[in-house]
Amino acid sequence: MSEAFDVIVLGSGAAGLTAAFTAADHGASVAVFEKNDELGGTSAWSGGHIWVPNNPYGPQLGIEDSEDDAMTYMRSLGRGVLDEDLARTYIHVGPEMLSYLDDRAGTEFFITVGFPDYHAANPGGRPEGGRTVEVPLFSFDELGEWKDKVTTSPYLAPYLTMSETPLGATVPHPPSPEEIERRNAHNERGSGQALVGRLLRANLRAGTQLRLSHRATRLLTEDGRVIGVEFATPDGTARAYARRGVVLATGGFEWNEELKRAFLRGPLTHPVSIPSNEGDGLIMAMRVGAALQNMREAWWSPVAVLPEGINRMNRMMINADRTRPRSIMVNRMGRRFTNEAASYNAVGGAFHQEDVTAFDYANLPCWLVFDEEYFRRFGSIGRQLGAEEPRWLIRADTLDDLAEKLGVPADELNRTVARWNENVARGVDPDFHRGESAHDLWWGDPYAKGRIEGTLGPIDTAPYYALPLTIGALGTKGGPKVDTEARVIDLDGEPIPGLYAAGNVSSPTGMAYAGAGGTLGPAMTFGYIAGRGVARHEPAAVPTDVAAGAAEGAAG
Repeated sequence: MSEAFDVIVLGSGAAGLTAAFTAADHGASVAVFEKNDELGGTSAWSGGHIWVPNNPYGPQLGIEDSEDDAMTYMRSLGRGVLDEDLARTYIHVGPEMLSYLDDRAGTEFFITVGFPDYHAANPGGRPEGGRTVEVPLFSFDELGEWKDKVTTSPYLAPYLTMSETPLGATVPHPPSPEEIERRNAHNERGSGQALVGRLLRANLRAGTQLRLSHRATRLLTEDGRVIGVEFATPDGTARAYARRGVVLATGGFEWNEELKRAFLRGPLTHPVSIPSNEGDGLIMAMRVGAALQNMREAWWSPVAVLPEGINRMNRMMINADRTRPRSIMVNRMGRRFTNEAASYNAVGGAFHQEDVTAFDYANLPCWLVFDEEYFRRFGSIGRQLGAEEPRWLIRADTLDDLAEKLGVPADELNRTVARWNENVARGVDPDFHRGESAHDLWWGDPYAKGRIEGTLGPIDTAPYYALPLTIGALGTKGGPKVDTEARVIDLDGEPIPGLYAAGNVSSPTGMAYAGAGGTLGPAMTFGYIAGRGVARHEPAAVPTDVAAGAAEGAAG
């Protein structure tokens, strides 16, 4: 028997859960269909940061902001790709979204104090922070039978909030072993787990129906209007009908090799998102005539490929590691090629630089190079120096030996390190300006934040180490084009009736990655817009062959 609801949401990340709750809270019967056998998508793997300028919490801390400043900042990052109408909508509606979820969903957002924008020196940027928010710990015991149905991150400890890590605090104060034990005993989780958990709790209380292991394969249409979805399930093909509309929140296409080759501006070999992001929403939208937007872009990041058994993805984003003192990144010529402490999205772009003579990518492969003192102080990818060196590192007693192992020119590597050390002694990086921005000084050594020695330090203590890096992403950005109401539009610029989109299936931010939470901010804002709009949509009759089961399906 087919089911029928007012609203169908495809995908259970932050965008989908925000859309679903908003629609249900506006009186619609709602069902969320998830491809995996667990909920949460990449949002549940994330740090849970949300970037929303001019948010309602700033004034409480004496932080000044404005829509105009935020738009000026976004425009400075646009590079001719940004859709300014969508950006302006995001900036205007984002604060409303946060207040709405606090009031109606119990999210309890608070500012991650001091976290600067990723390009804070740009016009309208905020070096002092105030635009990034997160949620407190959340006990998954409140989810009842669903408490074990949220995917857990392979990258982050579930019991930490981002404010307790070097990435989210001026000086991190991790919980004590006793506090960790208490949190585990009460199933309290932070970061993206807490965000998804709170949104899931709100949906359960609002009566949203949840369906797992339903891969959407086709949008059902009638007279040009989207009226439902066809699914592949473990039990065969199924259908569900939507009287008011369907919201695509299926994530990006970073795990689909064919779509990556067709659309992206450069290689993306190692995504760090959930592997179910295969472009399902994009493909379905194209089949019903959707226009496309922002297809070449992704949320780029340097990534280390790890031996099997380290985590279940066999990879790790390299964020803090490359920003710390006593480390640099070098390419196959043994040379630095970028500001290692810049935002991961910006550094990812450096991997796409062309060597026009060799007709190859100039900075792939590349390595993070550091010395014994770095290793003693910081370890590698969270592993401290111990009896057994991490299997992912290349070690050598001299720079010459390290160059030989990497296959890079030894004279160039020695010159690169010598110049780095000379500049460090002067407290400057004239080559790539590392340490000059508020962002650079936030990352690096967490106990030297705000000081140049937090990111500049010599490489002079043998042995030396190298960590191979490649190009990954948190997700792609492109997909069906939407208007300011989150409605998917066709090739003539007209809304496709009954079809909405939010999240990485169709991000509105162009090339911009404005700050920590710059993925979830627009995702949840347009999820809120979509949920509000679809709930108000004029209902359509479901096909007669499911009319008998419609009421039962809507009731769950």
